[in-house]
Order: sequence, then structure tokens, then C-alpha cells
Amino acid sequence: MKILLVDDQSLITESLGTFLSNYADDMTVIGVAGNGKEAVNFTDEHHPDIILMDVLMPEMGGVEAVRIIKGKYPEIKVIMLSTYDEDEYVRAALVGGASGYLLKDISPTELITAIRALNNNVIQISPEIVRNMVQQKYNRDEGSHNAEDTDKAAITEKELPWLKTLTKREREIFTLLATGFDNEQIAEKLFLALQTVKNHVSVIYSKLGVKDRFEIIRLANQG
Repeated sequence: MKILLVDDQSLITESLGTFLSNYADDMTVIGVAGNGKEAVNFTDEHHPDIILMDVLMPEMGGVEAVRIIKGKYPEIKVIMLSTYDEDEYVRAALVGGASGYLLKDISPTELITAIRALNNNVIQISPEIVRNMVQQKYNRDEGSHNAEDTDKAAITEKELPWLKTLTKREREIFTLLATGFDNEQIAEKLFLALQTVKNHVSVIYSKLGVKDRFEIIRLANQG
């Protein structure tokens, strides 16, 4: 995998480059850029497979750079790697085409795992970011009579009218999917068999016309 590192702090790109070179034989850092404009120019010339992109940088930020790069090269995967988990940055990056959003406090080994997973089309978003992002679309009052977090985080039909196509159980599972739970965690939380959860997830995907959890997250954040 050919990787481009984009950050205005040279210490970060140097440390990341050194670690990836020493501990990831399947990854090659082919370049470093100090801002979004440099990243766009480098991508035009060298066409990396994966870009690790900071959010706030001088001259051109990461969000604008993602929009430009993905507009030209949709096959290139971009992971935002940032200290900022504010909703506005996350939303703008994902809408712009980023394939993931991770916080910089991720361990180097976790980052390598995330890059490999992303190369296999598994979207990478820090769980705390997902929960913060999707929580904005929840009606905290609806279902407040139940103690479970799922009911406290019920999504309003007014904001998301397409949820009317889902059954009550499917809405519960949708909510957990959108807030970062995997199938095993959903099964444990709702006291369901794992295969039952998988069946529900397949039905949800079919009803909503999505193909993965990343599209679930995007769908939950529309409006």
C-alpha cells in the first residue's frame, strides 16, 4: 500500500513514517505533505493508495483537500487523523468523501490495523466520534421510560422519515449500528442470538438501500 502522510506538524509525520516503515511491511510511505494543497498536488503526481490527512492545516485544510482528491480519484481512500472530534469537522470530512475518521491518540499498532482494514473496505471511525456524531440526531426524550441506552437514543421519525420502513426491533438495531456497536455487542445488549442480529442487519440494509455500516452512519446524519 502506498501511503501519503499529510500534517503541518513535521514531528507527527516523521514519527508516523518511521513507525510504518519499521512495523508494516505491506505499507510504504511515498510522501509527506504539510497542508491540503500540497496533498492535492502530490496526489495528482504520485497517486497514493491511502492518505492519512490532518483536519486543520494552513493554506488548505484537510476537509477541502478530501473533497478535491475524492472528486478526482474516488478510488483513493482517505483517513482523517485528527485531535478534533467536533461534529462539524467529522460531518464535513465524511460528506466530502473521507473513508474514516480517527483520533490521533490511537496507538500506532491500532493505526496499522485500521489501515489494513480500510484497504479491505472496512470503514474506520473512532467509536467515540460515531457516538458524538449520531447523538445529534436522536430524540433523547422519546422512550425515556426505558432504562436502556437504545431507547434513550431513539431517532425521531420527523427528522428521519425513512425510519418508518423499519420495525421497532430494526430501529433498535439501526440505532446501535449507527452508534458504533458490532453484531456481537448488539446481540449481547438486546439479548438476541448472533444469527438473529445478522438477519436483522441484512433486512435493514435491504430496506434502506445501503451496503455497509458507514452508509448507515451517513444516513443517520442526513438532514
